[in-house]
Amino acid sequence: MYLRRSLRLLVPLLALMLAASLVLSGCGGGQKAPEKKTVKIAFLGPLTGPNAMQGVGARNAFELAINQANAAGQLPFKVEMMALDDASTPATAASAAQKAVADPAVVAASGHWNSPCAEATIPIFKSAKMPFIIWGAISPTLTTKENYPYVTRVAPTSAQENIPLGAFVLDKLGKKKWAIISDTSVYGKDNTAAWKAEIAKRPGAEVISLDEIQVGTTDFRPILSKIKGLKPDGIYYGGVVMEAALVKRQMTELKMDDVLMCGISGMVAEKLIEVATPQASEGLVAVKPGKAIEDLPGGNEFKAAYEKAGYKEPFGAYGPYAYDAANIILAALKKVGPDKAALVDAIAKINYSGLLGTTTFGETGQTTNVMATVLVVQDGNWVPYDRSKYATGERKLPGTK
Repeated sequence: MYLRRSLRLLVPLLALMLAASLVLSGCGGGQKAPEKKTVKIAFLGPLTGPNAMQGVGARNAFELAINQANAAGQLPFKVEMMALDDASTPATAASAAQKAVADPAVVAASGHWNSPCAEATIPIFKSAKMPFIIWGAISPTLTTKENYPYVTRVAPTSAQENIPLGAFVLDKLGKKKWAIISDTSVYGKDNTAAWKAEIAKRPGAEVISLDEIQVGTTDFRPILSKIKGLKPDGIYYGGVVMEAALVKRQMTELKMDDVLMCGISGMVAEKLIEVATPQASEGLVAVKPGKAIEDLPGGNEFKAAYEKAGYKEPFGAYGPYAYDAANIILAALKKVGPDKAALVDAIAKINYSGLLGTTTFGETGQTTNVMATVLVVQDGNWVPYDRSKYATGERKLPGTK
């Protein structure tokens, strides 16, 4: 009798406890929506060191694209950027790539600004069968049939950038006698080869001197003094920001203001003007990929969104490329989901309309969308030549009448 009465009391109690546990476990009216799965995309670039401004601006633009996609709810999962510093050194870049491929949540990657860094990481991403989009490194040897479809690139190659530079300074300005100073990196050697090829296309144009220097060189006066005696029309610099700035500043110190200095996008940065000084860098000519941000499809919207996001650093010459690289990965994720093999194929075959216009990749993974803008330093700023006082004749470039 006592046992039956105890069981009658126990059954309602158990039922009450079960109901309470269901509520507490989220199965009742207070249920929370399950958290979205997180998918990661790795960004690699120089976030410290002398080239950090290029990498930080590109990282910001890359992150902006991801944040916009998450805010718009475009994907059934959350996307997170894994930002990795390559410090502009191949060994650091390789370590960063290893970290990216070791994380099972990382399904795609994009990098670098420096070609030697990309050379160091491409084998790592290929071995992991992970899609890798180059946003800034421009050595022609990075995109090949052997690396495709795992490796693609949204930026033009150094050879592609040197073509419009040659059309401007060799054809339009008529400069014939050239001195070349390049660093000994892959980037420098590729630029030397590309510029010599442009010279060879023009009868009467010639290279009168060639000097190779180590990255980190600070005193160019002996080389410049020798070049000054040869009376060149122009100096082509095949390197990046810090050394280019010192060359230009020391040219002014040696009173070589009648010699044009030019190069391509590796030296297009506000830092160059700061180091060289606005006065010394005045009239420096360079080509950068793409167009002025105001002339790009959606360029004003991108600029406004970048500023609204609160980034303090300028997005730089390659910010738009990093932005489109991120959006290409996001578009592929939207189409095929976070499967690396499917992403490799989707990215390689993509037809993407974005900030840079329409991007497709050729049989080596190189973009078919090539745009370039001739820039000149005017009053402490990089200005599109066509909009400058030099184009109107109000000012004269060094060595021009």
